[in-house]
Amino acid sequence: MTRLGSKERTIFHMDGDAFFVGVEVAKNPKLRGLPVVTGEERGIVSALSYEAKALGIIRGMPIFRVKKNFPKVIILPGDYASYARYSSQMFDIVRRYADDVEEYSIDECFADLTGLSRSLKMTPKEIALRIKREVNQELDLSVSIGLAPTKVLAKVASKWVKPNGLTEILKSDIANFLIKTPIEKIWGIGPKTAEFLKRKNILTAQDFVSKSSVWIKENLSKPYETIWLELRGEHILEIDPILKTVYSSIQKTRSFHPATNDKTFLLSRFSKNIEDACAKARHYKLVSKKIYFFLKTVDFKCESYTISLSSPSNVPEIPIALIKKNLNKIYKDKILYRTTGVVLQELAPDSEVQTDLFGDTEGTHKLELIHKQIDSLEDKFGKRVVYLGSTHKALKQKGLGTEPDDEDRNLLFL
Repeated sequence: MTRLGSKERTIFHMDGDAFFVGVEVAKNPKLRGLPVVTGEERGIVSALSYEAKALGIIRGMPIFRVKKNFPKVIILPGDYASYARYSSQMFDIVRRYADDVEEYSIDECFADLTGLSRSLKMTPKEIALRIKREVNQELDLSVSIGLAPTKVLAKVASKWVKPNGLTEILKSDIANFLIKTPIEKIWGIGPKTAEFLKRKNILTAQDFVSKSSVWIKENLSKPYETIWLELRGEHILEIDPILKTVYSSIQKTRSFHPATNDKTFLLSRFSKNIEDACAKARHYKLVSKKIYFFLKTVDFKCESYTISLSSPSNVPEIPIALIKKNLNKIYKDKILYRTTGVVLQELAPDSEVQTDLFGDTEGTHKLELIHKQIDSLEDKFGKRVVYLGSTHKALKQKGLGTEPDDEDRNLLFL
């Protein structure tokens, strides 16, 4: 049997096990082995431990329902600054061994181990085991790792044994893995495509790769041809080690019930959305040039409006005032609303617009300094130690809970 070695392409994929909760346990080992969920600040479950999953809790479940049905579950607010810090440290450990590392998401990375066996005097599997051990010993985190000839196969491998797994797919053994892998579990194949393939009696990844190239080209678009080739062991997708520095947007959305047409409450909800979005922008040293805000009705109709800022900003006071001024463009007093949402658009690094920010008005500069101090306080004492008065009603009147379609798009997932 051919082993993965220096002459054969070896792609490494590492995936954090229940990463957000894993970080919380690393910070507080007393949580180990307990049912834990994060997302208290959002009102829905963002992440959960394997113990919580075993109880039947799922991502997106309203927090009020968790409290009611699972009173012994520990519910924590998300600590995104810690998650980002642990993520960076985790990827730095991989870079001790591999030059080409692609940060795919906050808890996932790819690396190219091809040709490293000779210089490191270790097989790819030994390299992976050492990375795994160092992540565990230094960060107290559990990760699952896959080794394979391609990125798509490496994703299959990393999910094969979870948590704390290490799986190696050899070229000679690809079919044995694919025949046991449902088509909907393949990276890049979404629900609609999976349903289409199932109607064609393609139920497993092996059924998919067994189709001819002609069939693939006639029935699917180019990205799926790439997936098909990668599943067959043909290296197509390269590792992209360039860190992403430009992001499209930050979105903060919150659904609530009962639905309401209380304008004051809706404005307070928008204020909370904007405060959270701007805090995230400051964390990633970004500023926004446009604000998109929307209301969703009880029958899921959406009314929206976009505002261009006179100067790029990441402080909440400016967009909150603009939303208040323009709310009547989307608000109707006879209609009940269930969701508010904001999207910071046309993001740019704050370093690129520093002069413009400081040259705009003295007031903007002062607000920026104030919010940097607030960010420092929250890092020490937790979220919401200081917040805007316009957000108070949203925090005070949380209603009965939130819906599972809430979106809190972390930049590292874009």
